[in-house]
Amino acid sequence: MKKLTALLLALIMTLALAACGGDSGKKDSNPPADPPKTDAPAEPETKDQTPAEPAEPAGPEPITLRIGYMPNYASLWGVLSAIEQGCFAEEGITIELTEFPDGPSEIAAMEGGSIDLAYIGKGAHRLCILGSAVIFAPSSVHTVDKVVCMPDSGIQSVADLKGKTIAFNSGSSSESTFNNALGVGGLTREDVTAMDLGIDNIVAAAVSGSIDAAVCWNPYSGQILQQVEGSYEIEFADGSTNISSWICLPKYAEENHDVLVRFTRALFKGMDWGSQVENYETVAGYCAGQTKASLESQLMQVGDAHWFNLSDLTSGVTDGTIKGYYEGMQNDMVKGENIKPEEAKEDVGDFVLFDVMEEALK
Repeated sequence: MKKLTALLLALIMTLALAACGGDSGKKDSNPPADPPKTDAPAEPETKDQTPAEPAEPAGPEPITLRIGYMPNYASLWGVLSAIEQGCFAEEGITIELTEFPDGPSEIAAMEGGSIDLAYIGKGAHRLCILGSAVIFAPSSVHTVDKVVCMPDSGIQSVADLKGKTIAFNSGSSSESTFNNALGVGGLTREDVTAMDLGIDNIVAAAVSGSIDAAVCWNPYSGQILQQVEGSYEIEFADGSTNISSWICLPKYAEENHDVLVRFTRALFKGMDWGSQVENYETVAGYCAGQTKASLESQLMQVGDAHWFNLSDLTSGVTDGTIKGYYEGMQNDMVKGENIKPEEAKEDVGDFVLFDVMEEALK
């Protein structure tokens, strides 16, 4: 009995031990849990991706400028060259051209708000000295003036103007040239019969035979030479400088400095191209198209002045040559009694914007 009891106890203990360790070698029938999530960034996709094209730099702000001109080569050569050669397009500028008979009419139009900028000849510079407008760019210069004489006038020199009937246009380059001619001839207004006419009427007076001579500019002088058989020109020089310029109102300049620089930069590029002798005929064609005149009449004018190029302008602004032209012009105005001595400016920089020229030339 004792042995039987001992055997039963041993069996019970063996079964208990097997129950305690029997699961230790079994494989887990459940799938492994997902790995814990982390904050690491996801791997980038491997698909080909075309990089974005860089944005095109913004061009200059588009603007439209209303420009006053006179119907001749001197007024149009630079601005039309700049238009046709794409110089204004580079600056985002659209040009609208309006024709006027003379500089004073253009300044009146600017004051009335119908145009922004304009070209003027020497005579209208008087109004710049007096404060009505400011100059921001030169265009051309010449030192020889002309008087158109009728066939039977007997005029061979400016001294022969004595006792003659002379047509001129007051307030313009015509008047300043007339005064210079009298001065060179040793004459005064009392020595001649001065006939102050609108510029368009000067040609009619010549054709009608009611005058002995006329002081005017192209295309009007050219029209007289074409329409009055036997008419001719005499030249004279008095040491004066006849300069033409681009102008605007003082208030416009104050409010639109950057616009003036953009316009002038484009204009100067056009002038540089148009001033080359090999391009004269092409430029004359531009002017003929704008003025509805013949190519021949425009080609007659290509020798009227020295047309500034970039080299002239760069050196002239730097060394004071351009300033000297305006000083000489003002002195001529005083000597010709177009302005009073007290009206002259001590510094021509009061009415000439050299800073615009300098910035444009950079």
